[in-house]
Amino acid sequence: MSQKTAQTIPALAPADMDDYDPNSMSVNKARQFIKQYLSPVQQTEFLALRDSLGRVLATNILSPANVPNYDNSAMDGYAFNADDSCTDGPTQLNVITTIFAGKSSNIALKSGECGRIMTGGMMPTGADSVIMQERVTVADGCITFTEAPKRGMNVRYAGEDLQQGQTVLAAGHCMRVADLGLIASLGIAEVSVYRKLKVAFFSTGDELAGLDQPLQIGQVYDSNRYTLFGMLSRMGVEIIDLGAIADDPILLEKTLLAAASQADVVITSGGVSVGEADYMKLLLAKHGQVVFWKIAMKPGRPLAYGKIQGNDANAAHYFGLPGNPVAVMVTFYQFVREAMLILMGQANAAPLPSFKVECTEKIKKMTGRTEFQRGILFADNDGVWKVKPTGSQGSAILSSMSLANCFIVLDENVGNLEPGSLVNVQVIDGII
Repeated sequence: MSQKTAQTIPALAPADMDDYDPNSMSVNKARQFIKQYLSPVQQTEFLALRDSLGRVLATNILSPANVPNYDNSAMDGYAFNADDSCTDGPTQLNVITTIFAGKSSNIALKSGECGRIMTGGMMPTGADSVIMQERVTVADGCITFTEAPKRGMNVRYAGEDLQQGQTVLAAGHCMRVADLGLIASLGIAEVSVYRKLKVAFFSTGDELAGLDQPLQIGQVYDSNRYTLFGMLSRMGVEIIDLGAIADDPILLEKTLLAAASQADVVITSGGVSVGEADYMKLLLAKHGQVVFWKIAMKPGRPLAYGKIQGNDANAAHYFGLPGNPVAVMVTFYQFVREAMLILMGQANAAPLPSFKVECTEKIKKMTGRTEFQRGILFADNDGVWKVKPTGSQGSAILSSMSLANCFIVLDENVGNLEPGSLVNVQVIDGII
């Protein structure tokens, strides 16, 4: 680590992290470190409800009315007053009206009367209960039932779901499919959301070839930009792909400054380890405050985080990911994803949920570091969920990510495991 780079570290080391050590940091400590420098974007915009899926609310959504806004029947049946039911024999009531959903009811029931009512129909005056149509017999304009009714049964009351003025969805909530229907049920056509996060990314290295080029000796195709593009696309951010940049300090500097000038977040893959041609470290020290870490994890040991000053007043968050394809994806899922959710406005963004299942195969692992092995979560013949590794776990074996639907998370205290051991898993299918 250069002397100039080392001098930037204190500015990025919070006072309450006395055990901060960029050369040996746990996964959880690294997450905590990054969180302390994240503030969501402030600019907002109004979107039509249908266009808001996946966006983050900038203001609370308040219910403009009670939902439902009138007492109504929860099913097809007969509305009546529970006081009219007999306790010592069958109850018989005269049917005087039929009430359909969507129609106002100006009928007032008298003692001994009931109304045929459809699901969603407005409860008539004088009725407080609904009996299912399957529980009655009908003859000569009367219903008969023997069930002892419970007052209020099968009735949905005004404000039972939402009350007028109630916060329906809070600012910082990411809009999901069910939310579209919920807000539509309130008659709200537009919502205020934070603007899209702008994310620029590029790969570094002389060894990288484009997909339209024949491979030369010593070259590999640039797969990292495609996995990053896919993960960023699923997060719904504005993507700025700056390509694959050779190990040329002038070109790297130009690209880095351009990225920081137009984006909220800059992500690079490669160039953050200890290679002699890794010019990125010097450039990052020159144009920002960036900490280079060796995380106690596998894959993804080298990682950089900090702020980069662009050609203008803009300062972008910077994530320098390793060059190995699997390590790029693992570090993105474990660090970048959560940080970006916070920057997008999800102040309470949580790490990926995990749970324990039985591992059906033996696992080899060294203690002292957290490992994210690629796994296949499956249900056995009895419907019990279990997991098994995908096979070889090398950080360059991208096929292990294609095969996997979860990470098998083994913390620093875990060593070799025998078949049948319980392990933590993080489901990655459908996360982003």
